[in-house]
Amino acid sequence: SHAVRSSDVIFIAVGTPSGEDGSADLRHVLEVARTIGESMDAEKIVITKSTVPVGTAKLVREEIEDRTKERVHVCSNPEFLKEGAAVEDFMRPDRVVLGVDSEYAERVLCELYSPFVRSGASILIMDVPSAEITKYAANSMLATRISFMNSIAQLCEKAGANIDAVRRGVGSDSRIGMSFLFPGAGYGGSCFPKDVKALAKTMGELGADSSILNAVEDLNNRQKQILLNRLIERLGENLTGKTIAVWGLAFKPNTDDMREAPSIVTIEGLLQYGARVVAHDPVAMLEARKIFEERIEYRDLNYDALEGAEALIIHTEWHPYRHPDFERMIGLMKRPLVLDGRNLYQQDQMVEHGFEYVSIGRPPLVTLAE
Repeated sequence: SHAVRSSDVIFIAVGTPSGEDGSADLRHVLEVARTIGESMDAEKIVITKSTVPVGTAKLVREEIEDRTKERVHVCSNPEFLKEGAAVEDFMRPDRVVLGVDSEYAERVLCELYSPFVRSGASILIMDVPSAEITKYAANSMLATRISFMNSIAQLCEKAGANIDAVRRGVGSDSRIGMSFLFPGAGYGGSCFPKDVKALAKTMGELGADSSILNAVEDLNNRQKQILLNRLIERLGENLTGKTIAVWGLAFKPNTDDMREAPSIVTIEGLLQYGARVVAHDPVAMLEARKIFEERIEYRDLNYDALEGAEALIIHTEWHPYRHPDFERMIGLMKRPLVLDGRNLYQQDQMVEHGFEYVSIGRPPLVTLAE
């Protein structure tokens, strides 16, 4: 309460996990709002920084106004920080979205952000509900691009086309751009899965059509099975006594976050089929231990995970995995089968080295020997 009284501007930046029905759980946000209301002694600007569904600012205002006679401005200022680059993104944002409810709040917040937007980033002023929707819409659009490309990758495989070529062709269109067009084993993390669900839920509640987002989520859940399915096609369902190596556990590089990581789906499946799983990740091994405990084995060096392995599954495009020592890999593995969920390597190079190489959205290479 001392912090509230000594501040002019108060950010609410607590977590909004998924509720059981997929909607954002606002308990923590509204708890903070109640504390603010009980502690206010003067006019304040309260900003929701947490990712919250449209209409939350109104609920925050009600909680505060129920507990104080002081004037309160409730604004929305969603964050667009990328995990693994959050400080850099905060110091040099590419845009600042401000949903404001008064000219006074607009003036104060523009002044507050002016040191951070000198690099030419824009401050976008809008109404509060629009700002609340912007965050969910942006994340859901990126998730949609990923699921869309994963479905095009499936088509490429069936038609004998190459997703790398299609991606370059599509991404070179200036209206589309290259980012988030990489196929893979599905998206994970703390934002996309949660935000797509929450936006779909809000749309349903308000009577808007959420069918695109439902499809994005369904596609992604199926995509998370893809590496496991391809392994089973090659090794059969009985993996008892077989060692499978996994490189990459985090949902993306430069973080140890394993929330909703596709690697979890793969590893749980491998264990179900009786495999011995040996894993490596540059930073996420402690997180992995919380999930799998001693059901899998961990190696501090990526090559050590390959000893006697009948397959290597790659889940995260960590830098050390991009240019490995292929000869050393072949020497360690029992069967040189690599299932690459990130398309890190050139097919022809892998075949030349003697690998059986499976990637996403590329036609199988037929060697001259065949």
